[in-house]
Amino acid sequence: MKIRAEDTRKKITCIVVAVIAAIGLSACGKGGTPAGAPENGAAGIEISGKDLVIRYDGRKMFEAEVAAGETGFEAKVNVTRAGEAVTQTVLLTPRDRSARIRLGGMVLGGPESFPCEADRRDRGPAVVRHVSGTSRSRLNRAVYDRGRDWVLSIDAGPRAGIAPLAAGEDGKAYRLEADGAEIVLRFRPRYYQIHRGLSFFEPWTYRIWTEPVAGWISWFAFYDKVTETDIVGTADVLAETLLPFGYDLLQIDDGYQRGEGRPDLWLTANDKFPRGLDFLSRYIKSKGLRPGIWTNVAFKQADFVGEHRDWFVTGESGEPARGNWIEFSLDASNRAAVDAVVRPVYRGLRGMGWEYFKVDALRHLRYEGYNAHAGHFGRTKKDLVGTFRSYVEAIRGEVGRDVFVLACWGIRPELVGLVDGCRIGTDGFSYAGMAQFNSWNNVVWRNDPDHVELNDDRYRSTLVTSLTGSILLLTDKPELYRTAAVEPARRAAPVLWTVPGQVFDVDPSRSSELGRVDTEVSGSGPRLFDASLQPTCDLFALEIDRPFENWLVLGRTGESVREIRFADLGLDPAKEYWVFEFWSKGLLGSFSGSFAPGPLDPVFRSQALAIRERRPHPQVLATSRHVTCGGPDLADVRWANGALSGTSRLVAGDPYDIYLSVPQEYRLDSFVCEGATASEPVRAGPTVKIRLAAGVAGTAAWRAVFSPR
Repeated sequence: MKIRAEDTRKKITCIVVAVIAAIGLSACGKGGTPAGAPENGAAGIEISGKDLVIRYDGRKMFEAEVAAGETGFEAKVNVTRAGEAVTQTVLLTPRDRSARIRLGGMVLGGPESFPCEADRRDRGPAVVRHVSGTSRSRLNRAVYDRGRDWVLSIDAGPRAGIAPLAAGEDGKAYRLEADGAEIVLRFRPRYYQIHRGLSFFEPWTYRIWTEPVAGWISWFAFYDKVTETDIVGTADVLAETLLPFGYDLLQIDDGYQRGEGRPDLWLTANDKFPRGLDFLSRYIKSKGLRPGIWTNVAFKQADFVGEHRDWFVTGESGEPARGNWIEFSLDASNRAAVDAVVRPVYRGLRGMGWEYFKVDALRHLRYEGYNAHAGHFGRTKKDLVGTFRSYVEAIRGEVGRDVFVLACWGIRPELVGLVDGCRIGTDGFSYAGMAQFNSWNNVVWRNDPDHVELNDDRYRSTLVTSLTGSILLLTDKPELYRTAAVEPARRAAPVLWTVPGQVFDVDPSRSSELGRVDTEVSGSGPRLFDASLQPTCDLFALEIDRPFENWLVLGRTGESVREIRFADLGLDPAKEYWVFEFWSKGLLGSFSGSFAPGPLDPVFRSQALAIRERRPHPQVLATSRHVTCGGPDLADVRWANGALSGTSRLVAGDPYDIYLSVPQEYRLDSFVCEGATASEPVRAGPTVKIRLAAGVAGTAAWRAVFSPR
């Protein structure tokens, strides 16, 4: 958690960028994405004297120096295969068994690589970890490279750590150090694709959607009774109350269409929408919002099916097969069927200006439609899973890669690479899914825990969604957003771009059952591998790394852990930390080793605990804009020459409070601000609160001057 000087950071960046270019990581495609699939094979290991080099996929990925006393060390390289999964280990031991062995080197990854945990710990509480920026956690013992889908890690045993050095346009570098009686390096190629069982995961072919996805969906607010008047009124309210805070998506759900099946039934809205769908998308855009729309892959016109029997899945009798929820199932291997039924719908909606597509009933097409009638694919000698993908490939081909496509509902592993997000569970907000598929989020796709109602659980649900970097869609009647109930929603957006801190699922009970996807014949209710609704973890950590500071926000949604050790959060247990609770706007205190956060407030049902390393001078403890206590709003913070200065991004009309620590040996002499009006400082114990007010959105530069007492 070091605040790095800007000139030093730039110098390190230049050195590492030069190293990255020199070793060949610049052999990438446009945007830094390597072209072609990496091999599913062992890496090359070179050992010469004290030097250890690992090469994979035609480039150097690790170089290090090994120290093990005067007698040196021994290295044993093993390659094992479990089916297609390749695991390579390098066991390093000192020849003198009384000596210790040390490893220090540099891991070289691509632009989408990040430090993380690759194997679960056998002690400490379960904590779901995500990172905004580049992690500096002491828990990290691995580097995962998403672009090439490999992970390099240090097994449990020796002390080990990963520290980011710097990033260039074509790659990133990390310092890896380990020290113990023995050291085991573990390399796993095709990690998510083969080791995790996601056969369609080919990250070298697509990028994750990095922009926030936050807004409103009409379903729980209006269900299928939704009208044009409802959507127009909601757009007006959202533009006024939530758009300034980062909610820019308005998605209309079921209720606008004339039926489900033929293209004309989707493209020509029913009588509740007299001005049509093109008017609606234009109106939503006129309010500064992005228009999103729900669609469904079910087909319900029996007469049409009878006229085009060869376009649909058939049963043993040769008659078109039927299934619950899906009714008739289009055979997407039939190009004429797809061209006539699927493509016109999405081409038409995209042409009307819709920019977000929720594609529903996909589970029913797979289970009741295809799996339950697998004989159709055997008789016609067609690939069942490939046919299923073809349906969504047609959708993606019509709408393009510049709009968001959400698969719904339940885990859809066969659609990896085609969809930008997936609703991972059934109807209703899924806390449990945040821990059951945490490692998928923003690696495989963006997780959708389902929409959030601002009910009695609103502080907890918005907090967890924001801290995990998931999709955040509200679904209340719009008039609620003019009341105080909207407050936690405003503080949860924008949702920061995150990557997981673990490349395993904290609760593996669901993802371990993915093999059942191929045998399910009913999609009624959640399956064993779909995210559940009952929470299995109540600690969610978001590490925030910025050029000026690194801090942690811990979301606590239960009381399973009464005493929280800093070491279990990846922080240095030898240091002292301030802990500030965001919802109550209260400083819990300054602690070493551990702290007790106390019982949950029955109103908030959660805590958002900002944890910052205590400095020997005044510092920012929190701001009131966002649950991360500064994540999206603090642009810069500096301490120099007795002054604490910073730049903050403000929302028009939203009071912005800055909470500063003021050690006893300091006195606040003055506070000045450009871009906003500052209130008189209010002191409470070791903290000072200053409120900034701005009539228009923008940045404010502020400066607090202190003198010694």
